[in-house]
Amino acid sequence: MELADIERCCCVVTLSKAFSAKKSVSCSGVIVHPPSGTILCTGLPFSRFTANKKYLNTNGRVLPAHRFSKNLRINVTLSSQLDMNQCAQVNNNNNNNTSRTSQPDTSANLLMLVNCSQFRHAFQSVFPESHQWRFYGDEDQEEEMLKDAQFLSWFAVLKAKDLHTSSFPQLVPWLDSSSLLKGGPVVACGTPFGSLCVDLFTSTLSRGIISNLTGQENAIILTDARCLPGTEGGGLFALESPEKVRLVGVVVSPFGWKANEWIGLSLVCSIHLIFKSILQFTKPENPLQDVVLRREKELCMVPTTAGHEASLVQQPTVCLVDSGQFWGSGVLVSSRLALTCRHVVNGKSTVMLKFRQKDRFSDVVGDVLFSTREDSPYDLAVVKLRDGVGQAVLPQMSQRFCAGEPVLVVGYGAIGRSCGPSLTSGVLSKSISTKEQRPVMLQTTCAVQAGTSGGAVIRPQSGELLGIVSSNTKDFATNVTYPHLNFSIPVSVFEKMLLLFTQTHDVSVFKELDSADEDVRRVWRLQSPSSKL
Repeated sequence: MELADIERCCCVVTLSKAFSAKKSVSCSGVIVHPPSGTILCTGLPFSRFTANKKYLNTNGRVLPAHRFSKNLRINVTLSSQLDMNQCAQVNNNNNNNTSRTSQPDTSANLLMLVNCSQFRHAFQSVFPESHQWRFYGDEDQEEEMLKDAQFLSWFAVLKAKDLHTSSFPQLVPWLDSSSLLKGGPVVACGTPFGSLCVDLFTSTLSRGIISNLTGQENAIILTDARCLPGTEGGGLFALESPEKVRLVGVVVSPFGWKANEWIGLSLVCSIHLIFKSILQFTKPENPLQDVVLRREKELCMVPTTAGHEASLVQQPTVCLVDSGQFWGSGVLVSSRLALTCRHVVNGKSTVMLKFRQKDRFSDVVGDVLFSTREDSPYDLAVVKLRDGVGQAVLPQMSQRFCAGEPVLVVGYGAIGRSCGPSLTSGVLSKSISTKEQRPVMLQTTCAVQAGTSGGAVIRPQSGELLGIVSSNTKDFATNVTYPHLNFSIPVSVFEKMLLLFTQTHDVSVFKELDSADEDVRRVWRLQSPSSKL
């Protein structure tokens, strides 16, 4: 399927109750089989219309349509490729701020809600309640809609009426998520704010990468593609080439918080596992049987290039650094030496370094050789491994920092502690130098969360190491963390010290980090210790 076809395959699903003055609720949806009008969307909004909410609070696998109110009305708003003249004509005819829309609408019937058990099990494992995870729910409807994370694994199957399919692709190609790789390019398509302003926002696209994968057959996909409220139920598409895409998942939640920290990643469920759940409860003549079985036979066994870009460049080996009370990330800079942050080692003389290899972690004890003082502007520590690590990739240090260039952050933020390091993409937004033109701070737009401290900022084309992640930004007045504005220590600060240490084994060479001049302190003074990750 062409990239240009994505918009036509996405829609807005609006639920309301006939003869009721209560507000409607909406989400995005994906037209997975245009000839039959079959649409998938998130099941959470339907909780408002079920006769008995306890049905969603079980390990049940399917809810038929008769479990929901007979007064449930479903409206589907499609994306129409209006040109500016058509939009102007619509606006001229849309007097007195009426709610008329230029988008073509149709009604739909609910066929069923299905529970994706693989997603549910992975979710319960990776996002335990003890970690205070919270996912997006419309605050205005908090009284009426279920918000608990245990309901996020339900998906609705709809059948649209009178869907004119001449402008749709005959078949929406999809991809088994088990073939995906971290770092693979993706496009998310959904409608921000749902039915609030469909003329402006229907089928809005956002590009990003696959940040992490976990669960049976990669049931859970995390992406840094920027999604907004209302895009839940929209599609996530893997880019196989600059113009070719395949559907890989349905957006479950565009936002997520761990405790009070916004993680800046969107939660997605694998499309092929949703299909598998549906097929258990559909008849052989159901159109979805055809679309799924045919895709599995013809395409899903074909080698894919989804995520191929991520596999071309070897990234530096990044480990999890556990000091007991605190944990973060570290970057291996030689066969026995790792860099991390001072606040990660937390004053300990030894820490545990955990390296993700295939499907398990291997542990190596590390001795903290050096840690900067609390009053140092540089939050950095040097750890020596007692044992070597097999198949480690050591970084090449970057010699240049170009504002605006693409970068990746590799670290154990978000769910990395459960399933390996996460990748987030962005740009090097700024390189800050002293009067002597020495770079002393890097800023990026990559999503950085707690646990990413000590992680690597790398150049995706070459794998070069640009810096060590130190912190992101927190507004203490509003108690809001901003993952997409973060700060790193450039390699130019410590590269010469590392080289000298390998020659002399004299730890005192790192003490220069404690005696930084006033220009450096002024730059890093913006960061108080309480804002560290």
